[in-house]
Amino acid sequence: MTPTQGRRHRPRLRPRSRVAIAIAVALTAGLLAVPAQARPAPPPAAVQDGPGSVVTTTPLSGDAVPGGVAHASVLKYRTTGPQNAPALSTGAVFVPPGNPPPGGWPVISWAHGTVGIADACAPTVSGKMVGPYLQRWLAQGYALVATDYVGLGTPGVHPYLDGPSEAHSVIDMVRAARAVTPSLSDRWVALGQSQGGQAAMVTASIATTYAPELDYRGVVATGVPANLDRLAPLVGPGFPELPLEGTTVFIAYVLAGLRAAQPNLGLDSYLSPVGLRVLDQVQSLCYADAAPLLAGISIGDLMARQLDDPVVLDAVRQSLHVPASGYDRPVFLGQGLLDTMVPAPFALTLAAEMAVNRQDMVFRTYPAGHIETMLAAQPEAMNFVRGLFGG
Repeated sequence: MTPTQGRRHRPRLRPRSRVAIAIAVALTAGLLAVPAQARPAPPPAAVQDGPGSVVTTTPLSGDAVPGGVAHASVLKYRTTGPQNAPALSTGAVFVPPGNPPPGGWPVISWAHGTVGIADACAPTVSGKMVGPYLQRWLAQGYALVATDYVGLGTPGVHPYLDGPSEAHSVIDMVRAARAVTPSLSDRWVALGQSQGGQAAMVTASIATTYAPELDYRGVVATGVPANLDRLAPLVGPGFPELPLEGTTVFIAYVLAGLRAAQPNLGLDSYLSPVGLRVLDQVQSLCYADAAPLLAGISIGDLMARQLDDPVVLDAVRQSLHVPASGYDRPVFLGQGLLDTMVPAPFALTLAAEMAVNRQDMVFRTYPAGHIETMLAAQPEAMNFVRGLFGG
């Protein structure tokens, strides 16, 4: 498909079945390489010291560069954090081999899934390499830029699932990468899975207004934890235990990030002694360590009273909400019907609302689990992105 600006295509919805509703976010593979010693980079003239300006850049070389990558670097850059406050983020740039096409390499801005909220969990800190999924995108002739998000490897607690903050990091990563990599085009697409799926969708809703100097083309999002904000009023001591993966860890990350970003909400007063202890623990634990530690602890165990204050609920909504309208570029939404981390009804509801709102959307379901859906959707997603770039 080759969408054009201002054109709308009829949404295609093919839901096949439903699974249990829950609150969950998921762990996807980390990606990036260990940086060498950083050196200062001059701020790009276009953005000066504003969002997207580069603070440091660290070239990667030798064994630190993943296969299928000709040039790689790690950046620290300025962006916009929670409550629109200035913030710092880090991320990596991967350029494919060969000569760039006319106009430069088209860019994919990758939003990663849940890794944790401690600095050690940031992909550029943990040193995880680009895996097969991302290598296949590079092999198609796209440059890949990948943010860590605010608070992962930079000051402060990562505001987990704070959609606006994530989206700013994803967009400003494109600005920063182009400032230090002249071979990159201004044409770009957002791509995300799980937490990154939410980040990519919020990115898609603000990309053309937040960074009008860039040529944003569209988004691919899989395993999107949509509609979590609608369940927030139910969170309290009586919240039922759910037969899903990672739920308590994900909610603890949300509460810890929100507590750090907005201390005026007084979230500690809603937490039980168990909840207070858990939130303090998860701030220093990546998902792989937090999940076994919290086994047997339910969401209800974290709470001392119902999360029903209108001010708190509004803050939760602004953080977690995935819009069902306002997309001015095409959307590819993929969901696994066997997903036990982000169950299908979340995405089915989002897709149905987007269809009612006549958004330019392709919606696909797959008989697969959470991470497996990302892989199952890749062939169709690649065709979709090829159309976005006019291929």
